[in-house]
Amino acid sequence: MKEFPRLIDRTQYNRRKKSLFHQTEFVREQLSRTFSENEDVFVIDSMPLEICRNARTSRLKICKEDYSTSPAKGFCASQNQYYFGYKLHGICTFDGVFTSIDLTKANVNDVNYLKDVKVSLSDCTLLADKGYIDAGQQLDLFHSANISLETPMRANQGNYKTHPYIFRKSRKRIETLYSQLCDQFLIRRNYAKTFIGFKTRILSKITALTIVQYINRFINNRPINFLKYAI
Repeated sequence: MKEFPRLIDRTQYNRRKKSLFHQTEFVREQLSRTFSENEDVFVIDSMPLEICRNARTSRLKICKEDYSTSPAKGFCASQNQYYFGYKLHGICTFDGVFTSIDLTKANVNDVNYLKDVKVSLSDCTLLADKGYIDAGQQLDLFHSANISLETPMRANQGNYKTHPYIFRKSRKRIETLYSQLCDQFLIRRNYAKTFIGFKTRILSKITALTIVQYINRFINNRPINFLKYAI
């Protein structure tokens, strides 16, 4: 391009982006803290990230450079189907700003992520779906970090009670956030060949989302989740 004669090529750009992974995560964390300093209610959920169709798993080579980070087969309850890839775990504020994110293999149970929650949160209420029901983890979160984990009860549980409407409505915020990442940031579109490339792409898209929210709140004075009209 004549306007930018010294632009680097795509390969150089991707290499630099991967080398700046930790700096990108630092920027995302700093931006999210400007939204969540006084928050005491958070929402937790996960989203499947498929990297190939199930029929291709036997000959797949991407992201398999290390067994500990290689993709795996998992089940998505909301879509009632198996998939091959990873799972994105996220915690967001009541307004819909990610405060914590993580990637695991697709076969990792959502409950296992709760072990990491007490490191980043304390003295708050955490809203979750039925996939996070675990009495032991619930007690551990409360005693170790004063986190109240609120989950809807299963129909076959004793003393069944309907989940309060305000909790059900608030928990949909993170589901909408995941939908925006899929539709507007194409987070499920993957061209990476290595795990570091894959997780860098995921982090870049979530950081871009957080930047747009920051622009909406502190520069354009708009609702933070009007993502299509930020700039």
